[in-house]
Amino acid sequence: MLTGLTIKNVVLIDQLSVGFESGFCALTGETGAGKSILLDSLGLALGARSESSLVRKGTVEASVSATFEINNNHPVCSILHNSNIAIEKGEALILRRIVKADGGSRAFINDLPVSAGLLRQVGETLVEIHGQFETQGLLDPKTHRAMVDEYAGIDGGKLAGLWNDWKEAQVSLASARAKMEKARQDEAYLRQAVEDLDALEPKEGEEGKLASLREKLMKRDQIMESLSGAYESLSEAENTMGTGWRVLEKAGAEAQPLMDGLGRASAEIQEVLAQIQIMSTDLQNNEYSLEDIDDRLFALRGQARKHNCTVDELSAVRDDLAGQLNMIEAQDDTLAALIKQTEEARALYMKFCEAVRAKRQKCAQKLDKLVAKELPPLKLEKAQFVTQVEALDENAWGPQGMDSVRFLVATNPGVAPGPLHKIASGGEMARFMLALKVVLAEIGAAGSLIFDEVDSGIGGATASAVGERLAKLALSKQILVVTHSPQVAARAAYHWIVLKDGTKDVKTTVIPLGEVMDRREEIARMLSGAEISAEARAAADKLLETGT
Repeated sequence: MLTGLTIKNVVLIDQLSVGFESGFCALTGETGAGKSILLDSLGLALGARSESSLVRKGTVEASVSATFEINNNHPVCSILHNSNIAIEKGEALILRRIVKADGGSRAFINDLPVSAGLLRQVGETLVEIHGQFETQGLLDPKTHRAMVDEYAGIDGGKLAGLWNDWKEAQVSLASARAKMEKARQDEAYLRQAVEDLDALEPKEGEEGKLASLREKLMKRDQIMESLSGAYESLSEAENTMGTGWRVLEKAGAEAQPLMDGLGRASAEIQEVLAQIQIMSTDLQNNEYSLEDIDDRLFALRGQARKHNCTVDELSAVRDDLAGQLNMIEAQDDTLAALIKQTEEARALYMKFCEAVRAKRQKCAQKLDKLVAKELPPLKLEKAQFVTQVEALDENAWGPQGMDSVRFLVATNPGVAPGPLHKIASGGEMARFMLALKVVLAEIGAAGSLIFDEVDSGIGGATASAVGERLAKLALSKQILVVTHSPQVAARAAYHWIVLKDGTKDVKTTVIPLGEVMDRREEIARMLSGAEISAEARAAADKLLETGT
């Protein structure tokens, strides 16, 4: 609930601090005293649009701080947590706004700078402001469904989750169909590419080996000629050594070491001659010709350019292309599985939506009966309130289900109910809203409801009924009412008067009326005007006695 409001340099307010209580709180005062400025100031702290015109003349900036007491399971806690704003158990929550005279503004939550958007999001969970022409949710059919769902205890998270599951399944199916269509278009290309690579049979490392062999083949004739010359020279050398060996043999044992040396040299030469013969045979009998190698390299490199890869990567490319072909062949099964998944997700969503519709319809009937009981005392005895639940076309389904929910009213018998803002006057809208709020008192995150002249244009028994219902609503919510009605003010548990004083430097002040005599004087003034008569005081006493 709202526990305090501190305002500095806002229009007529120089500096002001007001503490509020739980239950039914009334703010009264003469027209122009500054009651609306209090609400405008609170609106700033709650994230409303800032205007430089709110800054008190002659000052550079205005500031407003609103202090709240919240429990640990209040929805605002998750918003703060997601925004990395820590709040300890039992700690006050302070929303602050500074507005510069040049139009700039800054927002703070517990002295941490935040965006105005976050301030507004937090403020909406804490306070609801209702005025004669500002009934918020009632004028926006988009909020009607949420109000009914909360009252009916409908699991909106599950409903949204089933919707998202269905939509995601649809996206996956559409994506698979698009890929399949593209694959079908590419199928002929893929088959030909795989066939070409299968025929070529590229092997990793083949390009390097072929290049090396090509280089050898290009030098083959030169190598063969060199080998032949070497063979002839070494053969002659071997014959010469044989002759020398036989000559040394005649020298007897003393020449044996020399003969052994010639023998070893002869053996080495014979080994070299054998290697020359092998190399010559290999070169002569090679299975590849230079032309064959050039053709092979040309084919390999052409495929590599076609697939934008290296020759060594062709084998992997072939496997990838073959995999794509296999996917095309298996896509019918994949598509069938995705279609089944989408249909199942749709069926689950629709089944839950049908259960939700039944709950909404049951809740709508209950809501209509309860609101109908609240209307006669509010001088709306001829009015009709209808919660309309209608099935939507499939193209309008969404995370909130398959229904539209609207609050309709008829203010005269025999007239078909229509949208609230088109049928009811400002005062009637406010009373319809009050009746609905009394019925829906236990729902809604906002712990503080503010009513700005909700009793405008009514008096007597109707104003008394409004006060009675506000007091009833205050049993579960903090109610702050800005009122000109003495019947409403008398029902409040706490009462403040808003005054304007000064001539040149006009200022607005707020004074708590804690004493019964002070409250009697204010209510008497509201009854009779500036000149308070004994009769007005007596009537005020009676109202206060009835109110308590």
